[in-house]
Amino acid sequence: MGCLNSALACPEIELMFNLGSGVSYFVTHVQAQEVNPIAGQDEHETLETLFRNVDLSFAKALLQECFHTVGPGRPPRNPLGVFRTFIVMRMKGVRSLREMTRLLDTDIRLRKLCLIKPDEAGYPRSVLSRFIRKVGEDNLTKIIEEKVVKLLKRSNARDVDAVFDASFIKAWSTRHPLDNQRGFSDDDARVGRAGRTFGLGYKLHLSIDSQSMLPLTSVFASANQNEKKHSPSMLEKTKLILKQSAAKLRSVIADSQYSDSKLRNAVCEAVIPYPANQKRGVRGLLRVDKKFRTYGPDNQEKEYHKRPHIEAVYSFLKTQYSMAINKVRGAKNVASYALFSILCLVLNREAAENIRRPDKAVSPTYFNT
Repeated sequence: MGCLNSALACPEIELMFNLGSGVSYFVTHVQAQEVNPIAGQDEHETLETLFRNVDLSFAKALLQECFHTVGPGRPPRNPLGVFRTFIVMRMKGVRSLREMTRLLDTDIRLRKLCLIKPDEAGYPRSVLSRFIRKVGEDNLTKIIEEKVVKLLKRSNARDVDAVFDASFIKAWSTRHPLDNQRGFSDDDARVGRAGRTFGLGYKLHLSIDSQSMLPLTSVFASANQNEKKHSPSMLEKTKLILKQSAAKLRSVIADSQYSDSKLRNAVCEAVIPYPANQKRGVRGLLRVDKKFRTYGPDNQEKEYHKRPHIEAVYSFLKTQYSMAINKVRGAKNVASYALFSILCLVLNREAAENIRRPDKAVSPTYFNT
C-alpha cells in the first residue's frame, strides 16, 4: 500500500494492475491541483432556480384557453402545473407517464415543482395524456416561438445565419408484418434514413441561429420524407420569426441533402455543398467528400464550418432533454414530446440570461439538479 501511495503521489504516472481474473486496469493519475473553493468547483443550479427565472405568463394564458373554466363538468387540474410536469420529465429523463405518476405520489420536491398542493393527489396518467391531446403541437409551437422572438430581441440579433438539419427519432413500434415500410402499433411511423442505416420512426427538421445555437423553428414529419420537401416551409417560418424579432436572414447553412435550386434561389446566400450528382465537372463549388472533407471557396468553407452547431443542439436534445426517449405513438404525440425537449433548451437560455450567466445558456446540465 505504501508503494501504491508513493506511485500515486507522482505528477503523471500510468499504473497497470493485473487482477486475479486476468483483466488489466489502467489508471492515469494526474497530480491534483489546489481547488479554489469559489471558482474551482463545478457550478450547478436547481430546477427551482430555472422556474423562478423564466416567464411562463404567455404559456399560462394559452394553456387556460385549452380547458373549460365555467359550466358543468369536473374542473381541470392546474394546466400550468401539468405543463411544468412535462418540462421536468424531459429534463430529468423520466421515461414514461407511469413512472412520472409514481414519482409525483412520493417525491415532495417534484410535487412542489409541478404545483401540486400538499392535500392534492398527484397527476394521474389520464390527466397527463389528455393534456398532450388538448394542448397539441400548434400551441406548444406558439409558446416556443414567443420565447425565441423575445430572446432574439434581447440579443439584438440583426443578420442571422440559419443552420438547417434533420434528426431521426425512433418510433416505439415494430414494422408491420404485411408492409415493412410502416409501423405496426404506430401507423404514422415510416422507414427512412437514420444516419448511415435505415430505421422506423420520424424526423425532426430544425433551424437554429448559428451564433447563439438558439432553435428558430421546427417541422415534424415521418422519416421517409426527404429534407428538400420541408425546406420551403422551414425557410418561410424562419424568415417570419426573424421578421418578428427585427432581424433578417443573411444565409442558410445546410448539408447536401438540402441542395435544391428552389432553396438556393430563395435566399441571399446558400452555403450548401453540391452532391456528386449535381453540376459534375464544374469547379469552384462547395463540396464535401465521403470523409467529410470540405472543398470549395474559402469564404464558403469557413461559413460551412458553422454547421456542426446544429449537431451539438441535437446532441443536447437527445442526451440531456430526453428527445431520444420515445414511449408514445402517433405523429402528434411524438411531435409534442419533441417540442417539450426544444422548449427545455430555450428555457435554459432564458434562465441563464436572467441570472446574468449567459455562459451557461448552452449548458444543458446547469439547471438540472
